[in-house]
Amino acid sequence: MPTENVYKKESTKQGEAALWGNPGVPKRMKADIIVTGAHALTMDPENPKASAVAIADGRILEVGSDDAVMAHAGPQTRIVDAKGGSLLPGFIEAHMHLFGGGASLKHLKLTGTKGFDAICEKVRAQAAANPDAKVVYAEGVDYDMLGDGQLFDRHVLDRMISDRPLAFVSFDYHTMWANTLLLKETSLLHGKELGPGNEIVMGEDGLANGELREAEAFSPVDFYSGEHRSSLGLSTGGEPDPAPTPEERAKDKADLLAGLDWCAQHGITSIHNMDGNLYTMELLKEIEADGDLTCRIKVPFHFKNFMDVDMLEKASMMHETYTGDWINSGLVKCFCDGVMEGYTGYFLEDYADRPGHRGEPLFTEEQMTEMMVEADRRGLQIAVHSCGDAAVRQVLNGYEAAAKANGERDARHRVEHVELIHEDDIPRFKEIGAIASMQPPHPPGAMDFQIEPAKSRLGADRWHLAFPWRRMIDAGAHVPFSSDWPVARIDVLAGIHAALTWKPWEPHLPDHTVTLQEALAGYTIEGAYAEHAEDRKGMLKKGYLGDLVLLSADIEATAVEDIPAMKPVMTICGGKVTHEIGN
Repeated sequence: MPTENVYKKESTKQGEAALWGNPGVPKRMKADIIVTGAHALTMDPENPKASAVAIADGRILEVGSDDAVMAHAGPQTRIVDAKGGSLLPGFIEAHMHLFGGGASLKHLKLTGTKGFDAICEKVRAQAAANPDAKVVYAEGVDYDMLGDGQLFDRHVLDRMISDRPLAFVSFDYHTMWANTLLLKETSLLHGKELGPGNEIVMGEDGLANGELREAEAFSPVDFYSGEHRSSLGLSTGGEPDPAPTPEERAKDKADLLAGLDWCAQHGITSIHNMDGNLYTMELLKEIEADGDLTCRIKVPFHFKNFMDVDMLEKASMMHETYTGDWINSGLVKCFCDGVMEGYTGYFLEDYADRPGHRGEPLFTEEQMTEMMVEADRRGLQIAVHSCGDAAVRQVLNGYEAAAKANGERDARHRVEHVELIHEDDIPRFKEIGAIASMQPPHPPGAMDFQIEPAKSRLGADRWHLAFPWRRMIDAGAHVPFSSDWPVARIDVLAGIHAALTWKPWEPHLPDHTVTLQEALAGYTIEGAYAEHAEDRKGMLKKGYLGDLVLLSADIEATAVEDIPAMKPVMTICGGKVTHEIGN
């Protein structure tokens, strides 16, 4: 990934130069915390390695040798012995869903479970352990986990539990399966008219078969269960109505706090949230006021296809209201399509296993271009979920139209996922200046996701253009990495391992693996670049924000196959220890 002068932009924050630009000032300061004895990988091309880092007043005071850094020790300085572990800039999760992820921590996870009997045993145990749950949720569901070509429908779920509402959620969160009772309770059993790209699959008996594709189809389930507030930033982009009770508000804050703590445990110090509303930001500000905010977070305005472009005034208001390095906005998020596993990804050519079907975009090209031109005119950054190659092309066309209408600027508009791309569109990222935001845990077979049905959906003619990190990097695109949690495990080290080791589905296919340096850049400096923050985060550099992660071993000296077993033993955000494993 690029690490040249693009990362050397000088900070423009007023007052920063007075403190951090004057070499005489830091010498008189004493550090709050010093980490020594480390193998520090700074991601700074001018000073790539060091053994120690000092932090004072929330920023990096010194990076260098143990002796040079220890000169900043004072009587109150905490000294941490890294014991030879890797010290890195705090991980930046460039695409995730904090609120929904925090709420999901209490749900049953079926990842890796195979066969009806094993699934049924776990589901019934979850139901018994949660007698007051209005809906029993099971997540991490593979489309083919029943085996032998069996598919989920309401009848399968009824055999597991029929007297309580039961919902299965696919690993990608784009499909839900409901049992018959839940379909009745949510008035979905007889179907419902939905917008483009959403579907309630109907059975031969004229009733819903239980499969609900995309958020508009299954949002009634979340409203019924009371889980809807954590997903409003995705489902409607709007605010809770009616206003939450004090008890509901406390529950929602607890879900956010659980998500923040989970991030800190995995070495994450910055989050690019990919859904949001004012309610989320209000709760985060309360958490910050309580002194409990353990990660920096960017929260977007979520633009939906039923909105008018005048709604972007709310995005501008969020951008102007929430500024600073802890909680900020300035980002517009939307979906162009769904996912290939549910036939909702938007393809240029037919699905290989469903002739005549290419999916459909959630926005017409005219709608999306109008939104992009207006958002760009307002100086807002745009991020669009685009899995299929037709979706990627539509988004790139929109970014080009915005630049033509408003003039070129350093917008860094983003294309999220890029699971399939047409050959002609690969060089357009660098030409346009668009960011390819990609997820190493997502390729089927790379980490937890099964190779089927994605491989069959794509067909052999498109396999070489699926999940093309290597091609995108080689073409000069900026490629930040992430998990899309809770879609995939948030474990950054597992994600790094996936980026280093993902094997092609067939021997003749191109190798998309990256180097260790590229993988680390994807989770640090590339994430900082994606949020216009490479002047203050993503590197261990004097004057930068005091965001660090200390690993349990030297990642450069660790065998690739052993990387997932490594742990973040300490996470520091803004000079505050947010996670620590005792000696």
